[in-house]
Parts: sequence; structure tokens; C-alpha cells
Amino acid sequence: MTNNADAHEPKGVPEGEAAAEAPIEAAVEAPAEKEWWEEEGLPWNSKPTKADYWCLAWFGFAGLFGLCMIPLRAWLLGLDPPIMLALTGSRVGAASTGALAAVGEAANWWIYLLLGSLVAIKFDWVYWWAGKLWGRGILDVQGANSERAAKNIARVEGWAVKLGWLGIFLAYVPIPLPIALVVFVLMGMTGMPAWKFMLLDFISKTLWSLLYFGLGWIIGEPVVYVLEQYAKVANWIAIGLIVVVFIGVYRNQSKKERAATAAMGGAVDASH
Repeated sequence: MTNNADAHEPKGVPEGEAAAEAPIEAAVEAPAEKEWWEEEGLPWNSKPTKADYWCLAWFGFAGLFGLCMIPLRAWLLGLDPPIMLALTGSRVGAASTGALAAVGEAANWWIYLLLGSLVAIKFDWVYWWAGKLWGRGILDVQGANSERAAKNIARVEGWAVKLGWLGIFLAYVPIPLPIALVVFVLMGMTGMPAWKFMLLDFISKTLWSLLYFGLGWIIGEPVVYVLEQYAKVANWIAIGLIVVVFIGVYRNQSKKERAATAAMGGAVDASH
């Protein structure tokens, strides 16, 4: 009589080899490939929609516009102060206009100041929108290429979380930290309505411009000189930061390519 256990055993295959086949096959199975939108360096956490594409495009345009404005700043500094204030909403323009107003040479200065506030906040809604769509995703992207940038973003985020909507009024503090970016993104993350955000942003920018205008009115030419020197230094700092960002992007891309090459080489070796 034939044994039932022997009848079901595969013919011609040793018992040890049959037991080892399953784990070997499982080990050589390739891992599931990531979707393109799951790759590092992208802000979203799910398949992007048309809104995501538009927001990313506006985000890139705002950054490109800022880069293009850097070489124009020297020319803008030579304009009539009220005109410069209306076109840029700059600290130098506000202080210079205040100094002129103190001697009666800047009629209707408040119109230029309000126009400057509107111009200065023209792209701020993009950062609010990015926060609404992606949460911290855009902050992670900004900090991915630089450890220092990541630390600065985390530091500002801690302040902004504690201050809540009042953080908008600190967005224009003239220190080399990404306060405005982080605060505006957080306002979108927390669900603040767009109209409320833009209104508070406009009020905040106007109050800061009034502060510099008042300094120019009270102190006069000396404060204008100080702000002009700061603007010159700020231009060089901005250029330096741009160079650092491009170097960081290049190095990060090189690391990714080397890691991918090493991973492919390891996979080939394992298959042999």
C-alpha cells in the first residue's frame, strides 16, 4: 500500500531543496517601485491635482521674480523715494519718504505707502496656498538641501506656533531668518481664510512701513543712510544665499545619483 504522505511529495525534488525554494524566491522579488510623485524633493503626499501644479508653478514664479529683482535694486534705490516706496514697499523707500515728508517734500505720502504695501504682499497668498495644500511639505522641501536652513525653519516654526495669527506681525522683522515663509505657510496649514490672511498681512506690512516712515521723519538723513547700507549688504547676502542653494541642490543631486548607482551595483552583485 502506498503511503499518503509520500504520494503528495514532489517527485525528483530533495526534501531540503523544496523547503528552501520559497524563501529564496521571496528574497529575489523586486520591491514595489515608487510613483513619481512619491519621490523626495516634492511637497505633496498624494497624487497631485491641477491645484497642486498651479500652486507649484506660482511658487516657482515668485522665486524667479525675486531673483530677477536683485540686480534691479541698485537702480530702484536711485528713484524718487515716494516712487520707490510705491513700487517696492521697501524699508529704504519708507524711511526716505519720511525724511522728505518731515520737510514738506512728500505730499500725499500715505498713498505711496499703501500702494507699496499692496505691491509688497503680491505673492504672499502663494505661500498661504502652499500651506493649505501641502502642510509642512513645502517647508520640508525648502530645508532639504541645507541643515542650517532646516534648523532655521524649525526655530521660526516654534515661534509661530506659540504666537498663532499674531505671528503675521513679525513676518517683516529684518533679520536673516525665513520668518515670512514659515508664518504664511502655517496660516494656510491652520485653515485661516485667505481674505483674513491677506488683510492681516496688509495691515502688518503697512504698520512696519509706518515704523520706518516715522524713523525717517524723526531722525532724517542718518536713518536713510543706515538703511541704504543695510540694503547693499542684504543684496550681497541674497546673492550668497542663491549660490549656496544652487550648490546644495547640485550636491544633493550628486549624492542621489551616487546612491542610485551603488544600489544598482549591489542589486547586480546579489543576482550573481
